Amino acid sequence: MRCVVQKVTEARVTVGEETVGRIGKGYVVLIGVRDTDTDADVRYMAEKVPTLRIFEDDEGRMNRSILDAGGEILAVSQFTLYGDTRGQRRPGFTRAARPEQAERLYEELVAAWREKGIHVETGRFRTEMMVSLVNDGPCTILMDSEKTI
Repeated sequence: MRCVVQKVTEARVTVGEETVGRIGKGYVVLIGVRDTDTDADVRYMAEKVPTLRIFEDDEGRMNRSILDAGGEILAVSQFTLYGDTRGQRRPGFTRAARPEQAERLYEELVAAWREKGIHVETGRFRTEMMVSLVNDGPCTILMDSEKTI
C-alpha cells in the first residue's frame, strides 16, 4: 500500500460540480492499493499516518502528529500510484489491486483512522475527481507498506 501524505491548510475534492469532501488543516492522503496488499498493510498505514510527526511544535520543528495538531484527513483512492513506467512511455498498472480489493482495503483504512478520532473526508471511489489543495510547507511524504512488511 502506498500513501502520499501532503500537509495542507485546506483541501477539497469534487466530482463534476459536486464537492464530495472538504477539510481545513490536515493531510490529503492519496492511497494506492497493490494487488498483494492485505489487512496487515492497512494496519501499518492506520498506525503510521496518524503518528507521522510533520506538524510544527512551538519551536517550529516538525514534532507533532495530526492527532496532536487536531487535523483532518482527506482520503483519496488513487490506483495510479502503482503505475510502472520502466522501459515504456505509457504506464502499466498490473501491480494495482482490482477495484473490489482496493475499495475494501481503502474503506478499512478510512474506518481505522475514524476510530482514532480523526475527522476523515473522502473522495468517491472509481470516479474521476478533481483534488484542490494548499500544500503547507510544502510538505509531501511518500509512505510504502511494502518496504516494512
